[in-house]
Order: sequence, then C-alpha cells, then structure tokens
Amino acid sequence: MRKVFELGGVLAAAVLIAFGIAAIVMGVNGQSTVNKSLKQEQIVGTPDMTPAAITAEAKKAGLDVAALSIPSRSVANKKITNGDLARAFAGYMRIHALEATHGLTYAQMGRFIAKPGTPAKFTDGQGATSDPAYAVIDAKTKQPVENGARNLWVTETALTTALNTSYMAQQLSLFGIVVGAALLLAGFGFGILALGGALENPRTALSFLRKHTGAPGIAAKT
Repeated sequence: MRKVFELGGVLAAAVLIAFGIAAIVMGVNGQSTVNKSLKQEQIVGTPDMTPAAITAEAKKAGLDVAALSIPSRSVANKKITNGDLARAFAGYMRIHALEATHGLTYAQMGRFIAKPGTPAKFTDGQGATSDPAYAVIDAKTKQPVENGARNLWVTETALTTALNTSYMAQQLSLFGIVVGAALLLAGFGFGILALGGALENPRTALSFLRKHTGAPGIAAKT
C-alpha cells in the first residue's frame, strides 16, 4: 500500500505541473490575443482624455462631476494596446456620451424628438419624448423622428462594453498565469516530498532511483 501512495504522490505532482504549464500557456496566449485585437482597431485617445481635461470639460457641459467615474490615468494621444488602456478609454467615452446627452442615460431619454410646445411632463427635459403623439413626424416616412442622442448612447454602450470585455479578458489571463505558477510550485513541492520520502527507504517502489551503497541497516566502515 505504501508503494501505491508513493507512486500516487509522484503522479499527482506530475499532473499539477502539467496543469500549471497549461494554465500559464493559456494565460499568455489570452494576453497576446487581447493585445493583438486592440492593436488592430487602431484606437487612439483624444487630447482631452486626461483626468484634469475631462473634469473641466464635464463641468463646462453642466454635468455633476461628483457623480462621474473619472478614469485615473491618461490615454490622451496614446494607442490603446492593452486591457488597462481600453478600460480607461471606455471611461472617457462614457463621459463624452453624457456630455452629448446632457447627463441623461439611455433609460432616461425619450425615443423621439418632441414637437415644439410639448408639455414638460411628456418630455425628458431635453427635447425628446417617448409618446408618439407628441413626436415630430418625418414628412417622408410619416414616422416619428428618432432621438439621435439616444442612438448615440446605444453606439457608445456597444463600444465601451467591447473595451471593458477586453479588460476583463486580460484580467482573466493574468489570473490564469498566477494559478498556473501556483500549480507549478505545488507540483514541484509535492514531487520533492514524494521523492524525498521514497528515497529515505530503499524498500520502496522508487528504490531504483537510489544509489545502493550497501545493505540497509549496516553502517559504512570508516
């Protein structure tokens, strides 16, 4: 039974090492894929994408700066080539979108452009309404005119979601690398314990790894 345990210990160590190597390789590949995909998009931060500049811009637009999540790092005139930069760029994009919508989010905006004179209670406060009865009608299509600011928000949300997904993918890749390193260390440690315990006793399943210098229990002559 002891031999089974010893062989099992070595096998478990080998499995841990194999999984550790696989996790590290997958993590590195994930990082490479994220960075390569971002580079292909040729995204470059605009000059106002610094914490100070965007704060001043938001104040000028009448936004509640205290309620905004202003990125802590600058990406002004920088190429977006990794998940961290992508996340910061997405944060600046959201503020740009809020400036365009006067602080309203998608759910707060009306679907259509409101007619002049529409009662305030039927509008979003920024000239749009969700009631077709108060919407401006397109002369050609005879359909209510859509609120462009709301459509802009949809586009912004799609882009920022993709950028934030890149950040999440990068973090998962880093996690995989860390887990892989931990598995490697655990595997090597487990293997050392298993082999060390086995080599102390010549009557083990791994006795062929021990260099015999004499019969067990007989002290070497000096």
